[in-house]
Amino acid sequence: MSTTADLQNIALFGTLATDWWDPDGASKLLHRVNPARLGFIREAAVAHFGRPAKARRALEGLHALDVGCGGGLVAEPLARMGAKVTGIDAGEDVIAAARSHAVGQGLEIDYRAGDVVLLADAMPGRFDLVTCLEVLEHVADVPAFLLALRRLLKPGGLLVFSTPNRTVMSWAVLIAGAEEIFKLIPRGGHDWKQFLTPDEMTQRLAVAGFVTGGIKGLTWTPALGFTLSDDVRVNYIGTAVPA
Repeated sequence: MSTTADLQNIALFGTLATDWWDPDGASKLLHRVNPARLGFIREAAVAHFGRPAKARRALEGLHALDVGCGGGLVAEPLARMGAKVTGIDAGEDVIAAARSHAVGQGLEIDYRAGDVVLLADAMPGRFDLVTCLEVLEHVADVPAFLLALRRLLKPGGLLVFSTPNRTVMSWAVLIAGAEEIFKLIPRGGHDWKQFLTPDEMTQRLAVAGFVTGGIKGLTWTPALGFTLSDDVRVNYIGTAVPA
């Protein structure tokens, strides 16, 4: 039985499965923010694990888990960086789409449909790197979810997370703008009250047994698209390690 998943969100995002990989489809905002997120993940992992910065397969030999993987927009690049990748999502439809796309790309990724708490029961301490991007705002039980992420990490492992901040700016950009006006996100995909501020995120991670590292803002400009910055008012990405 699912313990942390929001069933309404699962149903909503399941409707997007067929065009998850269409850069102009319903998941187009994820496609646009993905290069900045992947750059942050790669840089953080290279620094944390002491890998050569210019290596094409810088994550070779690492076991990585992408939580809330959707159709595989992060899992596939991690595999191309050399990691042995597992992807988990609560939605069976998006996992089916992820499996199909990975096969078409010649990538071996262990995709699983289910709840991360149950995965932590089955695979404790298995992963060097855990990524959890734009997922926490959709989780029904955040404390249980974060505890599961902690259990899944090996000692010395690295967590990379990203999530919207709870500010007036994030409501204007993500709810009023991206959902209602520009249709970049499915309507009803977010509940602003579930967004976490960086301070709240740091506190919740501490309770779950993590120490938070650096946090950067994910900022959009017309000239550059999404970039990393010090402006965390809308969205932010960061790292944490087991305490």
